[in-house]
Amino acid sequence: MIDAILLDCEQSETGAQALITDLALGPRIDLVPFYDLERTALSRTRGLLLGLHSDQRYLASRRGQLEAFLADGGTIVVCGHIGHPFLAELSRFQPIPGYRVDDLAVNREAEHPVWAGVDPADLSKRRGVAGFYGRGSNPPPPGARIINSLGPSRSPVDFDCRPAVGGRLLVHAGADLWGYFGSGNSSERIMPQLFDWIAKPSEAA
Repeated sequence: MIDAILLDCEQSETGAQALITDLALGPRIDLVPFYDLERTALSRTRGLLLGLHSDQRYLASRRGQLEAFLADGGTIVVCGHIGHPFLAELSRFQPIPGYRVDDLAVNREAEHPVWAGVDPADLSKRRGVAGFYGRGSNPPPPGARIINSLGPSRSPVDFDCRPAVGGRLLVHAGADLWGYFGSGNSSERIMPQLFDWIAKPSEAA
């Protein structure tokens, strides 16, 4: 069994193929064309990675498949702005109104294995520019653990939860988390630690 399947929209910030080649993650990940999901046996993986450019209408049409994967104990990682909620625990993206630079600073709200050792300052700015990590929230459902928030409003940008059907759901309201690998600072820890977390389905959400 592999750790994760990445549905490739062919628009990944780093290039999805780089996750297998340049990042030497080949044994841990399988790259599947996005619209091949309906023909993909998810029983062979522990996790499913859904990126920023995912067709959420298509994912909504595959809701039964996604819920069955969760019910079997799988982990789904969702990045991006939710416009068409395709799981019960997802809500439409809400941008921070009239945000300024200070509103985009990342705050750590709870410890989590994926962000262990990651300095929020390394997420707050990328190449000296604020806002890459997030500019708003996919509002979390009741009982979710808020991991990171933005600015003085503490707008939730990362959360995880246990869906009603089972399994685990990790949601990031920004660009693909795997785009931080090779960043040259502590944020590059996110990707390998994400795989380690997926590999341990008993790790609480």
